[in-house]
Amino acid sequence: MSAERTMPVGPLGEKAHPTKGRLKDGLAGGELVTRVLDETWSDWPGFFGWFCVTNHKTIGKRFIVTCLVFFALGGLLAALMRTQLARPGQPFMDPDLYNQVFSMHGTNMMFLFAVPVMQAVAIYLVPLMVGARSTAFPRLTAYSYWIFLFGGCMIWIAFFFNTGPEAGWFSYVPLSGPAYSPGKRTDFWAQMITFTEVSGLLDAVIIICTVFKLRAPGMTLNRIPLYVWAMLVTAFMILFAMPSVALASAMLIMDRLVATHFFNPGEGGDALLWQHLFWFFGHPEVYLIFLPGLGFMSAMIPTFARRPMFGYTAMVLSVIATGFLSFGLWVHHMFATNVPELGKTFFTAMSMLIAIPTAVQIFCWIATLWTGRLNFRVPLLYVLSFFFILVIGGLTGLMLGSVSLDSQVHDTYFVVAHLHYVLLGGAVFPLFGAFYYWYPKFSGRLMSERLGRWAFWFMFIGFNVAFFPMHVLGLQGMPRRVYTYAPEMGWGTLNVVATLGAYALALGIFLVLVNAVRSWRHGEVAGPNPWGASTLEWATDSPPRMCNFPAIPVVHGRDPLWQGVPEGQPDHVSGLAADLREHLTTTLADAKPDSRMIFPDSSPWPFLSAVATTVMFIGSIFSPVLAVVLMVPLAVALICWFWPRPSESAEELALEKLE
Repeated sequence: MSAERTMPVGPLGEKAHPTKGRLKDGLAGGELVTRVLDETWSDWPGFFGWFCVTNHKTIGKRFIVTCLVFFALGGLLAALMRTQLARPGQPFMDPDLYNQVFSMHGTNMMFLFAVPVMQAVAIYLVPLMVGARSTAFPRLTAYSYWIFLFGGCMIWIAFFFNTGPEAGWFSYVPLSGPAYSPGKRTDFWAQMITFTEVSGLLDAVIIICTVFKLRAPGMTLNRIPLYVWAMLVTAFMILFAMPSVALASAMLIMDRLVATHFFNPGEGGDALLWQHLFWFFGHPEVYLIFLPGLGFMSAMIPTFARRPMFGYTAMVLSVIATGFLSFGLWVHHMFATNVPELGKTFFTAMSMLIAIPTAVQIFCWIATLWTGRLNFRVPLLYVLSFFFILVIGGLTGLMLGSVSLDSQVHDTYFVVAHLHYVLLGGAVFPLFGAFYYWYPKFSGRLMSERLGRWAFWFMFIGFNVAFFPMHVLGLQGMPRRVYTYAPEMGWGTLNVVATLGAYALALGIFLVLVNAVRSWRHGEVAGPNPWGASTLEWATDSPPRMCNFPAIPVVHGRDPLWQGVPEGQPDHVSGLAADLREHLTTTLADAKPDSRMIFPDSSPWPFLSAVATTVMFIGSIFSPVLAVVLMVPLAVALICWFWPRPSESAEELALEKLE
């Protein structure tokens, strides 16, 4: 982009903020201005500053690493289960420990990895992809991360002290009720749900506001990158889906703690109510994981096909349709209950219908690859593996949408195989491809191609060897949620095969970790845009500067780095203060300059508020009185967070910074 052609903000900014700092971005002396911008948008240094971070890139990297640690822990639990089931009658784990390991594995993967890691990547990437310098609410972004971290640590610490959940990651009542799950195991599980739902809801609000109000000028709704569209739809789905499971977990805690009877049929409650509330969240949750995976695909395919995405409008409408239709499938998980048969037929139809928008996207991807000039790098291998794995997972999903078949295989390993083909194949493989793709943006270096290919083949072959035999085991009648089985059942051979496949999959994931650690210091220097991609995150340095963009870009098409800037048109915005955290807001539909706003500086209060929230949530596990008493420190922390600063003009603040 030419540094001479600029878009002045004009009088719109004057209305929102009439006084400004001394230095303006996009003016002469660009190197000095960029240095001042980086200092302005950087976090506080030192040990204390580590707890005060509000920069979205720092938080996003911490979020991603935390999710990957939980992923590794969940994978370790999966290896323990596979070892237990490798042979009949294994004495490796007793039933109680196996129940905890099984429940922790599912809980960890669904609530502490699959959905959060997609939001973590979005926290890092979405502002860069829409041309913004920050998320819409930087301090709230920090608070959501700390809440997530503390909630995950709480449930894992409880597990290490033999107080892990034991009723499955779904915690069906009455099994999870006070009569069948005494002690505090289920209480810790239910409160962990509260932690993760608060974090998820906050991240959803942050992503929506960032996309709607902080897009670069010219990035109209029909120019938003497809990955950002996927995350925007996902964020709206979270707003409607997560309150359902948060309500269910709160009702479960009250049943256990203060003897309400929401799920007790003997006292007028309804045990089936839990399944309705849980799966009204649980089936959209599959698409909370799946849609970001589709977004990764839509980001990588044009880059490695070297052509724009075929059928952009159809892709966007398909993502939106998937979001809507996903809320009409929750009884798909309840065909074995006494739901009326007529109702089951409706949900069978919806299970078939939701395959249509995904098929539209697949055809658009195939058309893009077919008409492009493919660059066979490691990320593209993960893209191609997605097609193979997703087709199997999708076909078995259509099979389970049939009431008659589902009634036969509902509680068998067939469902386990389907779940992992959809979630690992539909989300984790695209996620690892995205990890290779955006690693240069995170680190400034490329990962090893040779080691990346070895890791891919171990993952791909190991995954299919591990989970495809489970379809056969399910059809042979092996029930899920069992810790052992008798030798005469004849399931031993396939379980050994599945276990060996799981070990190979784990080796492949370990090689990815080795590649990432090795490449962080010794990988090939990437440069700003090593793949020749078209979206805005590749228009800045790798890794990005603290301010993301020295000057906010102006967008003139769907593929701004490929299309360039029309003659005589501006390529970036000028006039924003460089010595204040000043940012341009734009209109929702047309992304026209709207106003200036000042973003908050680093602060310890999000961390302290998260600590106070954690203490209150954990206290509520043991006593409702403690929950009320511990609201006081939380209220104090929030008051300090939102307390108005002394009345100072922006000019005075700028002078202080310069002095």
